[in-house]
Amino acid sequence: MLRNLPSCGKKAASVSFSGFIIPAIFAAVLIYGLFRGTDVFSEFTAGVKEGLHTVYEVFPSLFCLVVTVAAFRASGGAELLTGLLSPVLDAVGFPPECGELMLMRPFSGSGATAIYEQILKNNGPDSYAGRVSSVILGSSETTFYTLSVYFAAVKARKTRYALAAALLGDIVCAVTSTIAVRFLL
Repeated sequence: MLRNLPSCGKKAASVSFSGFIIPAIFAAVLIYGLFRGTDVFSEFTAGVKEGLHTVYEVFPSLFCLVVTVAAFRASGGAELLTGLLSPVLDAVGFPPECGELMLMRPFSGSGATAIYEQILKNNGPDSYAGRVSSVILGSSETTFYTLSVYFAAVKARKTRYALAAALLGDIVCAVTSTIAVRFLL
């Protein structure tokens, strides 16, 4: 089958081969379903229906979170809060450049990534701020996003200690990132 491709070198053959992976997996699932005697189409439509129901349940929480984070960043609230925390961050040896990242990470992964890229661009990846921000981004979680999606999916109304424990984990992550980077430098 690959012999009939135009001769554009190895790149054309590898690109063409990768285009067959998804259809091959799809065909394998169909063949497996046929051998097991499963109505594959009915199972597929039932899965789609269940997935759309999950999206319907989760979407309001997710939309609210995205709009709130965008408004907080656009209003300058993140910079203001970082400025207010700056003396405390300096006192514990936390780079002030990473303050906004520390505040944004529990709310938005994409927002935190944008801040991270800016830290690397302004300070360099091998700087203290670059290394601390790398550790924070790699070892922390988008706490509010995760809690809102998972609790909305299971319709949990009482989060008990989940939020407090997750935020404590984010604080521990920020503190230990400075310790780890200083230890490794």
